[in-house]
Amino acid sequence: MWSSVMKNQQTLNLLPVLGGSMSLQPVLSGPDAAFLSSRVTFRCIRPDSSLPVTYELIRDGSALIAVVADLPGDQKALFHLKVTATSEGSYHCKATTPESTGVSNSIRLSVVTPASNTRVTSDPFPPAAYEGSRMALSCSVAKGSHLFYTWLFNRKEVTSLTSPPVLLTGNELVMGKVAPEHAGYYSCMAWSEVQGDRRFSSSQEVQMTVKAYLSKPRISYSIFKQGASRYGNVTCWSTRGSPPVNISLSVNDKEVGSVTGAQSLVAWFLVAMAPRQDTAVARCRVKTEVQELTSEPVTLEMVPVGGHVKVEVEYLYSADSKLVAAKLTCQVSRGTFPHISWLLNNSSLPSETHEDSLTHPVPYHGALADRRRTLFLAKLGPEESGYYVCRARDSYNDSGAWLESAAVLVGVTEVFLNTIEVLTIVFCCFLFLMLAVGAGCVYKMFDHKHAQAQVATTDSDAFPLSAHTSPSGGRQDDTLSKDFDFESEITV
Repeated sequence: MWSSVMKNQQTLNLLPVLGGSMSLQPVLSGPDAAFLSSRVTFRCIRPDSSLPVTYELIRDGSALIAVVADLPGDQKALFHLKVTATSEGSYHCKATTPESTGVSNSIRLSVVTPASNTRVTSDPFPPAAYEGSRMALSCSVAKGSHLFYTWLFNRKEVTSLTSPPVLLTGNELVMGKVAPEHAGYYSCMAWSEVQGDRRFSSSQEVQMTVKAYLSKPRISYSIFKQGASRYGNVTCWSTRGSPPVNISLSVNDKEVGSVTGAQSLVAWFLVAMAPRQDTAVARCRVKTEVQELTSEPVTLEMVPVGGHVKVEVEYLYSADSKLVAAKLTCQVSRGTFPHISWLLNNSSLPSETHEDSLTHPVPYHGALADRRRTLFLAKLGPEESGYYVCRARDSYNDSGAWLESAAVLVGVTEVFLNTIEVLTIVFCCFLFLMLAVGAGCVYKMFDHKHAQAQVATTDSDAFPLSAHTSPSGGRQDDTLSKDFDFESEITV
């Protein structure tokens, strides 16, 4: 940037004295930079000259640019110039009087060419790169000099502190490792400044695309019937990646179809199918200019629905052992693509009839999952309770016969106690009974010991009496003996 203050280096050149007078020392002032095609003025004066002075403006030491003759000594010489491409150089003026000649200081004039036809270029071109690679954008101009550059990303100025991180160097914006957040619209401005006057040239916006690498392809298939024939509709897709992508299908290592998706990462292929056909192994392949990936193999088979159909019920409990839901699963012993239907009390479930909710004043809390194989009952109220049946047929044959399971009863929580509650009550009753029996045993044991202690005390009191000699002899002993027997019967 050119300073608005002119710094004029004054180089005093002392010339030989002519005719005995002192040499002149003129002073040159003027701009040190100017835009191309603009007009500038240089001023030259010889201070304190009493004689008429002739001024010459000289560029690069020898090229005479202009002459102003016979000016009074106190008047400045003005040199008006239109700036061209050849105007750049070192200027000085020479002042001549009848008595002497002097040379002024020098001023270096730089010609500044405003930027024009600014555009953004990229390496690589076009501006598209895969994640982790390098991308460099350049702000290019058809012409211009002494330029400065400002970058815009999505119309916001880019600095070294902005996010996502970039490196600004000269007229380049460099991304060392491209990330998805670098994708967007970039533009630049090239500008120059002379003495506070700025001139700009802006580019058009350029869209930069960040490509994602492909994920491993996946494969699936379904079967449908068309007339008397059956076909497998094979789907190949990647969950991540940037188009265009070539997607192909091979069966038994032979390519049977290929398509290039300009905007999509999914493709469909038709393969003829037949019951009990020979084993066919299919694989999907995706390919870009930098990647080629293959899916896991899938065996294409069409096994009709058959065997047995069974409903399995699993009750679900909350953390406080409350029965909150039930999960019903329809098990089909054989069949590649069964279509499952559910019946409640010999009627199709409300969730399968697709009727308007106004026709069902009582809400039904059921939901199907896993291709209708699983039925979740989020609530077990009267409207969800009853006999459940699941049935299955081939999904590709609408006129096929149904195979039905046996009916399974799912009860109402208000009528049937849940299993945990029953077990809790039984356990509590058993514990109470055990406590009662234990208390009775302890009571009997302590009561028996108490009886034995009383018998021992009675015997110790009776024996001394029976051994006492009475004047009456044996009659007293008999009486005491009878008394002892009576007391013993009472105690026991």
